[in-house]
Amino acid sequence: MKPIYLDYNATTPIAPEVLAAMEPALREHFGNPSSEHAYGIAARQLIEQARMQVAVIIGASPEEIVFTGGGTEANNHAIRGVALALRNKGRHLVTTAVEHPAVTEVMAVLAREGWQVTTVPVDGEGQVDPADVAAALRDDTVLVSAMHANNEVGTILPIAEIARICRERGVLMHTDAAQSLGKIPVRVRELGVDLLSIAGHKLYAPKGVGALYIRAGTPLHKLMFGAAHESDRRPGTENTPYLVGLGAACKLAMRELKKNMAHYREMRDRLETAIFSALPPDAVRRNGPAEQRLPNTLNVSFDNVEADSLLRAVPEIAASTGAACHAGAVSLSTVIQALQVPMHYAKGTVRLTVGRGTTAEQVDRAAELLVAQVRKMQRK
Repeated sequence: MKPIYLDYNATTPIAPEVLAAMEPALREHFGNPSSEHAYGIAARQLIEQARMQVAVIIGASPEEIVFTGGGTEANNHAIRGVALALRNKGRHLVTTAVEHPAVTEVMAVLAREGWQVTTVPVDGEGQVDPADVAAALRDDTVLVSAMHANNEVGTILPIAEIARICRERGVLMHTDAAQSLGKIPVRVRELGVDLLSIAGHKLYAPKGVGALYIRAGTPLHKLMFGAAHESDRRPGTENTPYLVGLGAACKLAMRELKKNMAHYREMRDRLETAIFSALPPDAVRRNGPAEQRLPNTLNVSFDNVEADSLLRAVPEIAASTGAACHAGAVSLSTVIQALQVPMHYAKGTVRLTVGRGTTAEQVDRAAELLVAQVRKMQRK
């Protein structure tokens, strides 16, 4: 039997509806979208339909959507693109302590190249105080990049408030929405952001496809050079089947958002209740807020348990850890470090994330297996 999959924040399977939408593009519509004959025109029409579907789910205009090879490329394009475009205006960037490496690594490279980067801390629940962002802004700040929702603990950041502060100060605002899109409402006008990144494989689309929302008029330097694809933003012949898949996934996510949110929350809460009710209060702690988090995400730390050893002992569960132990040394994720989780808990951190396919039976069985193994390990 396959393990119980509780790692939907890492990646999602391709939804059957998405695969069905992709099949004609894989089988029939092989033309180069830049070609002016019937084959190219057919492919181009599919791409523009996908662009519209991506735009609709976030409340943008199709002209503001640029397709990318994934969320990482979208983040790179947004951050480095703004830094290069505005380098004569200022070389100061602001980000948070809980960002994905697709943001932090770009910031680190820019720092080595002469930009200054300020990292805003978070509280014990992974939440950013907008006042801290405001205090970090300087006259030479050109961009703030803060994720919409955290991939590890699920905390939903106050992006609209941060964006309002940035707008008042004339600073551009980017948010990484890889984890939030399809799980909670994501509307660019309500958030007030200038740039927003999307990753297809977090959304039941294939890996290797994503998008970047670029508000009309936002200055952005190109990262790659070639032909004038994607409104001269991103060269390279378009991957028609995958773009169709992303569009179909956005259409599906928008149509089923309320249903999915309710299902995610029900399964997540059922799992959380089962674990916490079966263990003593000091044996386990939740990381992240009770309410202001993604409806599918549960991040827990088990007292005096090694997370990687725990998951190795229960191969019936597929999940992620927030800590790894090697030769007696414990390596914690940057997010768990930022939350300042005490080490005796932190080393036992496990992320459990549910999805469309998660059932009550799976959740109950997973909780049973985890609790039984935690009890064994804590008795030693």
